[in-house]
Amino acid sequence: MIKRFIVIVAFFSAFMAEAQENVSSPYSYYGIGLTNFKGTVENRSMGGLSIFADSIHINMQNPAGYGKLRLTNYSIGASHDRISLESDVASDNAKITSLDYLSLAFPVSDKVGIGIGVLPYTSVGYRILDTEEGSASLLNGRGGMNKVFVSAGWAVTSDLSVGVDANYNFGNFQNSQSINRQDLQYGTTDVNRSDIKGFSFNFGVNYQKMLNETLKLHVASTYAPAMDLDSENTREISTVDFSSGTGRTIDFKELDLSSTQFEFPSKISLGAGLGEQNKWFVGAEYASIGSSSYEDSFRFRGDNGEYEDASQFSIGGFFIPEYNSFSNYLERVVYRAGFRYDQTGLIVNEESVNEFGMSFGLGLPVGSNFSNINLGIELGQRGTRDSGLIQENFLRLSVGLSLNDKWFTKRKFN
Repeated sequence: MIKRFIVIVAFFSAFMAEAQENVSSPYSYYGIGLTNFKGTVENRSMGGLSIFADSIHINMQNPAGYGKLRLTNYSIGASHDRISLESDVASDNAKITSLDYLSLAFPVSDKVGIGIGVLPYTSVGYRILDTEEGSASLLNGRGGMNKVFVSAGWAVTSDLSVGVDANYNFGNFQNSQSINRQDLQYGTTDVNRSDIKGFSFNFGVNYQKMLNETLKLHVASTYAPAMDLDSENTREISTVDFSSGTGRTIDFKELDLSSTQFEFPSKISLGAGLGEQNKWFVGAEYASIGSSSYEDSFRFRGDNGEYEDASQFSIGGFFIPEYNSFSNYLERVVYRAGFRYDQTGLIVNEESVNEFGMSFGLGLPVGSNFSNINLGIELGQRGTRDSGLIQENFLRLSVGLSLNDKWFTKRKFN
């Protein structure tokens, strides 16, 4: 079964590397694109919280949670975004459907759990047309960086768990600029491509303590150190006849550029919450990201953009009316809600690009072994129309499967 899942992960990784576009945003022009959410539909529906960990759900944000697993869990998630883009002079709409994660986790003992999976980590997707009298410039970008992870968690005591993620990051970014002037017979197209690869790590700790017979304290923290990733770069310059209507290439030249490195920024998070087992939970979390250290002479371009340290704040929780009700299905449904506010770290035209979202979700019980179909919706905004920028308003619909099974159980025969 594990071998079959590894084959599926390999296929899923290859598909994402070449075919998937997870974003439609002019802000993905900068750096290595927009950072995707690393978590399940359950986490996203609670504002992105990574604090909560239990025995039947995967927590891909904090590897310490794997130490609490008691069942084998398969998880897959997808989302559909509807985006409206508005500036002071124009507006547009976009739709994006994407696969968000695929993972498998299982306990190998009462205290140790293992997880493997793949997810898209950053995404590039934009199309920007700039027209002036007698000339036109078209910017196109696509691609992203994906992450294959192997994780392990260990329950040191009944209250304390620790864990680590080992991630292999890979992917490519392709950005092109086509320029056509009426006073010239031919135009030009300049295509830059970067192929990214490298390792990164994430460490986590989770502490849970009963304060009385019903109330439990949850405290969690993660730390991902800064890491250097390698970038193989190429550039293609073409002379193009745009008058043909098909963009016929007249001349073509390919350049092999020097390999570069960029620093993958560090991240540290800390959160706490209170809850009653199988009933309710509420928590808050803060994360700081050292994105001001970002530096890559090939990928980062644009005199109007720079980076500062980023931060994220989340608050959310869930409520279950009666988890073991046999007479009323709706009382066994998990109801989730949350809010997040992100300072993305990107500065354009001396204006910080921030993002916020309000989320709601349902966990619908299916079958046995506490499996769920998870549904989520998020309403949010990225950017602003100030300083000549673009404001993005988005509606995100998410669906995920969290399926549990029993592995490594010895069968008894009479």
